[in-house]
Amino acid sequence: MKKTRIGGLNLFLQAVRQHRWDDTLPGSAAFYAGDTPPVPAQVSRRLAEHVMTQVEAEHNLSRWSDPAGRLITLILIRCGLRISSALTLDFDCLVHDAQGAPYLRYFNTKMKREAAVPIDEELQAAIRDQQQRVLARWPEAPPVLFPRPQANVSGTLRLPHGTYRQMLNRWLATCDIRDEHGRPVHLTPHQWRHTFACRLINRDVPQEVVRVLLDHESNQMTAHYARITDQTVRRRWEAAMKVNIKSERVSLDADGPLGQAQWAKTRYGIATQTLPNGYCGLPVQKSCPHANACLTCPVFLTGPEFLPELREQHTRTLTLIDNATTCGHTRVAQMNQQVADNLTRMIGELEDGNEETASAS
Repeated sequence: MKKTRIGGLNLFLQAVRQHRWDDTLPGSAAFYAGDTPPVPAQVSRRLAEHVMTQVEAEHNLSRWSDPAGRLITLILIRCGLRISSALTLDFDCLVHDAQGAPYLRYFNTKMKREAAVPIDEELQAAIRDQQQRVLARWPEAPPVLFPRPQANVSGTLRLPHGTYRQMLNRWLATCDIRDEHGRPVHLTPHQWRHTFACRLINRDVPQEVVRVLLDHESNQMTAHYARITDQTVRRRWEAAMKVNIKSERVSLDADGPLGQAQWAKTRYGIATQTLPNGYCGLPVQKSCPHANACLTCPVFLTGPEFLPELREQHTRTLTLIDNATTCGHTRVAQMNQQVADNLTRMIGELEDGNEETASAS
C-alpha cells in the first residue's frame, strides 16, 4: 500500500512539471528508487493436493445442487481462469482449430482483451450441456453462458460473483472438505488459478507456455509460479537418501556456504545427466571416464526410488555372469562381477534405509 501511494504521488509530481501547473516546483521534488520499500516475496496461494483430491473427487462434484456451479468450478480448476472471466463467458464460447481441437474463448477482464485456452472433450461436453439447459429456460439464446437464476426474465444478466461464492461455500460445507490438519477448508476461486499454474510448472511445462495459457502480459507475472519447481525438487532431493557405489550415504548441506552452488550443480545433473537407475554426481565441467559403466563409477548416486530398476539389473547381471562362466568367458564374468557386487551392496543399503524410514513413521 505504501509503495502504491508513493508511486501515485510521484506520477502526480511528474504531471505537474509536464503540464506546467506550477513552475515553482523544484526539479528535485520527486521520489527515487531508494524511497520506496522493497517488494515482499510472494507466497504461493496454490491449494495442497490433499485438498484438490477431495475437490476433484467425482462423488463430491456430484453433490453440486446446481450444475452451473459445478461447471464453473471445473472451468476454474482446469482452465485457470479468473472468476470474473468465468462468469462473463459468452453463450457461444467454444471455438475449434483446424484439427477440430476445442478451445474455451473468454474475455480477460484484467487485461481487457479476448483470449482462449485449450480444453478437453469432457469439458467441452459439459459446456454444451450447460448451453442446452440455458436454451431450455431462455429459448431466445441469451448472450451469456451463466445467467442469473432469479429476476432475469430475458436471461441477459450474468451470475454475480457473490452468488457463486455462496454456492461454493455451501458445497464445501456439504462435502466436508478438510485440509491436512483436519480443519474445514476456506478457499477462494482465485486459488484454483494458482494451483492450475503450479501443476503445469511442476509437470515441466515451459514457463512461456504457462504464460500464454494464463494470458499473462509478461514472464514476470508467471515467474512466481516457476520458482516453485526448484523448491519442490530441492525438498525431495534433500529428503531422499542417496548412496554411492560404495553404499555410502551422500548428504547435501542445504544451509551450508556451498549449499546453493551444490544444489545448482546437482539440479543440472538431474536435468541433463539422469540415468535409468540413478543420477550422475560428476561436476558438469568434467568428462566422464566411465562411459557405459556407471555402476563402477565413483561418482554414481542412486536412491530408493530406483530400487525396482536396480533389482532388475542385478538379476540380469547375475544371469550374464552365469552364462559367461558356463561358456568359459572368464573376462566377461570378471568385468560384471564388480557390477553385481556393487548392486548387491547398494540394494542392501537402500532396503535397510527403507525399513528404518518405515519404523520411524
